[in-house]
Amino acid sequence: MTTLTLIGKPDCHLCDVASEIIDAVVADLPDAAAERIEIVEASIQDDPALYELWWEKIPVVLIDGDLHAHWRLSADRLREALEEAVQEDALGKDSR
Repeated sequence: MTTLTLIGKPDCHLCDVASEIIDAVVADLPDAAAERIEIVEASIQDDPALYELWWEKIPVVLIDGDLHAHWRLSADRLREALEEAVQEDALGKDSR
């Protein structure tokens, strides 16, 4: 599985936009790829460690724990990164 994590907070307009982009990108992927992506949402309001790391950069998108984007999310760039991550996972190259 590839894990995509969206870190944000309630009432954050850019976080809402990022969530919509993630949903649209994953929906457009082939079913076999989309089924290999787990989407996790986390709020900086619920986790002091996340707040310390990311409070001034939300929304933050991580792919398998690695920073992909913050503030603004590009659908095209996200699609490419997810396709690559899913392919690596499927080939067993991902050591996680």
